[in-house]
Amino acid sequence: MSATTLSPDLPTATEAKLEFPDNRLLIDLCGEFDKNLAQVEGGADVQIIRRGNQLIIMGDPDNRAAAIEVLGALYARLETGKSVEAGDIDREMRMGLTPRRTTDDDGDQIEMFKNDHIEIKTRKKLVEPRTDAQKAYVKSLFNNELAFGIGPAGTGKTYLAVAVGVSMFIGGHVDKIILSRPAVEAGEKLGYLPGDMKDKVDPYMQPLYDALNDFLPAKQLAKLLEDKRIEIAPLAFMRGRTLSNAFVVLDEAQNATTMQMKMFLTRLGEGSRMVITGDRTQIDLPRGVPSGLADAERLLNTIPSISFNYFTSKDVVRHPLVAAIIEAYEADHEKMLARKNS
Repeated sequence: MSATTLSPDLPTATEAKLEFPDNRLLIDLCGEFDKNLAQVEGGADVQIIRRGNQLIIMGDPDNRAAAIEVLGALYARLETGKSVEAGDIDREMRMGLTPRRTTDDDGDQIEMFKNDHIEIKTRKKLVEPRTDAQKAYVKSLFNNELAFGIGPAGTGKTYLAVAVGVSMFIGGHVDKIILSRPAVEAGEKLGYLPGDMKDKVDPYMQPLYDALNDFLPAKQLAKLLEDKRIEIAPLAFMRGRTLSNAFVVLDEAQNATTMQMKMFLTRLGEGSRMVITGDRTQIDLPRGVPSGLADAERLLNTIPSISFNYFTSKDVVRHPLVAAIIEAYEADHEKMLARKNS
């Protein structure tokens, strides 16, 4: 992309001009009916007008600068042959990073960019962290044998963990993937569900199947499940096992009891990586039963080789309403605490 050209009256300029050498890439940058430009406009609070192979950005100088950086990063992405989707624009708006490829000593499974931009390669798609907290989390998953991801729903804790697991598996760093969840009822008893034990348990495991389906072709995934190179099982099924040379994820860990958490953590074997994810605000354990996630956080947070990564509503990457809903509940919780302490 050519250098940015500001309007002549620099001290009072309210617009900036960007010129793009490849008009076909500019069409992809703008998106169908300029929907990509509209998303950048809304996120950066600017107005963007297209004139030939130029984009005119109007607005506050700081907002213009942010929009220019985002547009430059997205255009650079298109120059590498990648597409630009709504999620890519959201990521650049949140992180404001312009990627530049470098060489990674560990091969092509994880690619580092300028400003530590990260990509995770799987068989079906590239996965890229969309917030600073997600970026730090992914780095910790590669760098630590045991990592915790704690935060509200929709922040990508499980999704990114499974993506890293698939990446390490197809790269030959681990021999199998093991995904687990506590089968804790949230209003409906397991015994009331139809079928055998697998039929009763599978609904609780469905989010893990969904994540795997995003990263692996259906036939390959079915074969790996059949060969037990990928396992999805309730937490109770982990007792007595030693999990070696595996990438292991415990999802919804806030619903594990203290004894279950201790049992699971002590399954870690040679050559394995373990990830524990959970949301402290969504505990479904019976009243009076302490959460194993809270106990693990309290007992293990001083061990240097264990990573704790935290997310907030600002890291929610689902529908924008999800972040607003979480913030509303958090604000109400803080008001209730303030009343109790007053």
